Amino acid sequence: MTLWDHPLSPYAQKVKIALREKGVAFETAVPGGIGVGGAAGDFVAANPRAEVPALIHDDVSIFDSTIILEYIEDAWPEPALLPASPADRARVRMIEDVVDTHLEAVNWGLSELRWFGRAKGPLGDSLADKAATQIRGYHAWLERALGDRTWFNGDAFGWGDLSVVPYINGSAGHGVPPEAGSKLADWLARANARPSVRATTVEAAAVATSGGMGDVAKLLEQGLFKREYRDHRLEWMIKSGGLEVVTQGMAKDNIRFSPDLA
Repeated sequence: MTLWDHPLSPYAQKVKIALREKGVAFETAVPGGIGVGGAAGDFVAANPRAEVPALIHDDVSIFDSTIILEYIEDAWPEPALLPASPADRARVRMIEDVVDTHLEAVNWGLSELRWFGRAKGPLGDSLADKAATQIRGYHAWLERALGDRTWFNGDAFGWGDLSVVPYINGSAGHGVPPEAGSKLADWLARANARPSVRATTVEAAAVATSGGMGDVAKLLEQGLFKREYRDHRLEWMIKSGGLEVVTQGMAKDNIRFSPDLA
């Protein structure tokens, strides 16, 4: 089994955590050309949207992190990652949807500022301040969703937890961790102590701290790297005041959108 992956992708991270929780062996492969919109070959055959993750298991190819999680749960039902009751299953799926679409977009926006240098000066400061405020709002929402549970899933670590932890770690990496002493901070410490999560975050840290990303801001300025502006990411940048970031990126041809399928 092969997982097309990038260690910094929170979508890929949650799939790797799920496989590790299940004890399922897998290999990873990082697609070439993805940063310039030039991905091709087996990766695009597995995922025509040219986004990680994509899973290849024998003769089955699956894309979209949530659909991959559903496949993993169906193919290896033990240990179960979804809660037992229909209401709890719906609850953790809704949590996953919020962090996948909304919190991911805020973290992504901070990466645009801090790694890729999209906006500096007053505009950069304004976007960063808004992002931090928004993240704290999502932290408050997640704290309420956690309630008095040990895990988002309930008594045991599962789908809700592995969906949330990549994004909370991502926000913390941007300097906006959960408030010290909060239930969310305590949950994060428990989650990060799990071997499945620890192995996944170590892989991400190795890329972030070893220079594996290279001088991406320079590559972006040269048009050699194109960031994907799609869905809630595009919405976040515009609603937060970064419309000129989008128009400048389009003029410089260093942003891209989801490809058309043929």
